Amino acid sequence: MKNWDVIVIGGGIIGLSLSLELRKKGARVLVVERGQPGREASYAAGGMLVDCGFETPTALQELATASAQMYPEFVYEVEVESGMKVDLRDQGTIVLMSSAHMRHPELRAATLSPAQLSEMEPAVVAIDAVQPSAFYVKERSVDPRALVGAVWQAAKRRGVDFSSGDEVTGVNISDSHVIGVSTIKTSFLAPKVVNCAGAWSGRIGPHAFPTRPVKGQMLCLIMQPRDLIKHVIRAPDVYLIPRSDGRLLVGATVEEAGFDKRTDAATIKQLHDAALRFVPRLANARILESWAGLRPGTPDALPILGATRTPGYYVATGHFRDGILLAPITAQVMAGVILESRCKYDLAAFSPSRFSQDTN
Repeated sequence: MKNWDVIVIGGGIIGLSLSLELRKKGARVLVVERGQPGREASYAAGGMLVDCGFETPTALQELATASAQMYPEFVYEVEVESGMKVDLRDQGTIVLMSSAHMRHPELRAATLSPAQLSEMEPAVVAIDAVQPSAFYVKERSVDPRALVGAVWQAAKRRGVDFSSGDEVTGVNISDSHVIGVSTIKTSFLAPKVVNCAGAWSGRIGPHAFPTRPVKGQMLCLIMQPRDLIKHVIRAPDVYLIPRSDGRLLVGATVEEAGFDKRTDAATIKQLHDAALRFVPRLANARILESWAGLRPGTPDALPILGATRTPGYYVATGHFRDGILLAPITAQVMAGVILESRCKYDLAAFSPSRFSQDTN
């Protein structure tokens, strides 16, 4: 029976990026994915690479900044290895919010006058009941669907093995050490296993990680012209993310709805109406599709990263809304922890032991 050095549970952007990094370091890797790799939360994500201090939790800031800085090289390498194009954009973001919320120095320094806003985004009308102010943040965005497809292809070309449509039912232990996993179809052998199953992480024994699904509904419009909006636009109740091919993503809700991924017509209409309030010219834009994804949430809204108390068993999950952003740094950090038992970052805030002794 074939065995591997590491089994990665979950083929989202976190599991795929980690599998690629592990393979680059010489490990034999198997990814076990309950569906098709990259088709869950990663596929449904918006792709804003948000690492600014006023929106990022303090404990996460160092990793978020490091990961954002890694993105150009990360995407370049993935594009070269996969032969696929990833839409990484660096036009930046325009944030619209009430003046009362603009207390952070980072915001005051980047404030846009109405004339500047009009010049940068002529189609945006920044007028509503709270008279929002506008400021510019230099951050990137990426197309998650193109990204996960390219990382998946790069991993396959590197020799990562995949078992798709196969759900892990438990991590197998012998003499207190990991020996592999059992699935609904079969079992696989490896001395190291890492749980990257996102919202489903807590369902896999032997440790009940406190992850939960947090639903997000979105829709996609076709802009006319295709560069009607050039920057990401972020407002209190909606965000707009342009793609280079003329698509415009409008999102997203944050709902506690269990594992329900159905869209709701009234909710989609609310998002659409919110987009039209800031960009009236989108009234004639065709709706291409709408969807919902399940983000992996945790009680403190921070990821769970590191080794568990079971030798050979690791976890990298709970990235909530930052899975796309944190993929490069998570892959680098966890590959070091798994293969070399070392990490240059302090992961104490993300330790699985922080919840209770039952989750470590």
